[in-house]
Amino acid sequence: MPVTNPPQSFLHKLFDAALAAVSPAVCVPPHLPPPPKGRTVLIGAGKAAAAMAAAVEAHWPANAPLSGMVVTRYDHGMTTTRIEVVEAAHPVPDVAGEQAATRMLDLVRGLTKDDLVLCLISGGGSALLALPAPGLTLADKQAINKALLRSGANIHEMNCVRKHLSAIKGGRLALAAAPARVVTLGISDIPGDDPSALASGPTVADPTTRSDALGILAKYGIEVPPHVHAWLESAECETPKPGDPRLSHCETHIIATAQQALQAAAAFARCQGVTPLVLGDTIEGEARDVAYVHAAIARQIFRFDEPARKPCVILSGGETTVTVRGNGRGGRNAEFLLALAHVLDIPVWALACDTDGIDGTEDNAGAWFGPDVRERAKACRLVSANFLARNDGYGFFAALGQLVITGPTRTNVNDFRAIYLPHA
Repeated sequence: MPVTNPPQSFLHKLFDAALAAVSPAVCVPPHLPPPPKGRTVLIGAGKAAAAMAAAVEAHWPANAPLSGMVVTRYDHGMTTTRIEVVEAAHPVPDVAGEQAATRMLDLVRGLTKDDLVLCLISGGGSALLALPAPGLTLADKQAINKALLRSGANIHEMNCVRKHLSAIKGGRLALAAAPARVVTLGISDIPGDDPSALASGPTVADPTTRSDALGILAKYGIEVPPHVHAWLESAECETPKPGDPRLSHCETHIIATAQQALQAAAAFARCQGVTPLVLGDTIEGEARDVAYVHAAIARQIFRFDEPARKPCVILSGGETTVTVRGNGRGGRNAEFLLALAHVLDIPVWALACDTDGIDGTEDNAGAWFGPDVRERAKACRLVSANFLARNDGYGFFAALGQLVITGPTRTNVNDFRAIYLPHA
């Protein structure tokens, strides 16, 4: 049957379906371990951490001990009764995150093999657990983090560096919790869902090395102070590796992914009589380059009904990057959508949003546009090429009134992109 929603509404309902599928309230309960003989200490970090903790509380036996704390981004907290929720800065760490990480290490020390550490991890946890390695300062980590964010480095590269500058990431939190059993539940914003990369893997063995970290800094021309460089060259800097017997008490389960979100959106599309074409959940690269590839696929469908027939919606996930060259406002999803609008000359509807509700550091999840985007931009005297040159996707779509503002969603499986081609 034909799509029953207006195209704009259809796009937003696709996004809603994707978010619902990866909600902590849905994903956490089926994966909870049974209470242990001893204590259960709950810890966690990430944009979804508070919602994950609330889901645990709602399903944990009332007569079973449960205590602990999680750290989440400012304004991402939730009301809990047994678990403390702390808020800190993201994407550049602050003192609150440093203090939370210190307290978290203290909470897991001194436990026994009869105790359980339940660790709740989601995207954003790396910046929120900001505990510098010995001899380093928070200012060191802040400066390097800012440089990485501007460099165009992908999430795997950023987390490799973060692990080797940290006293808690790269499996070090799990070492502190021994001999207690450690069960980690993760909501993944990592393309490929590698648990060692999620929030820089505080309870997971790290396959990367300090040499890798030094290579990444060199690749992007990021200069660090001599004492930071000396730390990265020291043996003490190295993280526990896969197979390390000190992590034999740990297990990790990825409970929500970008693929699940895309599958839910695809199912909704089919119910509306629209063919979903899922390009994948691991798409990375410069946001505008990814947009140009999506545009080429959209043109092929529009002209030839291949590789899918209209009505069709192109869906994709993953995490693009933006190499910042201008001083505009806008995250990677706004940049993707602006580049798409700049090159597409066929009648499509499109939406690109971050599933955490925050596109970069702005107050929007992303943006959307319809077939009239060029005419509306021209009427408002908006030149898309100029906005692209200064990385100002936010400004472009704000002027058109086409930002998507959801507020914090309290989940995070990264980018969600949809391009809808109706019947000709």
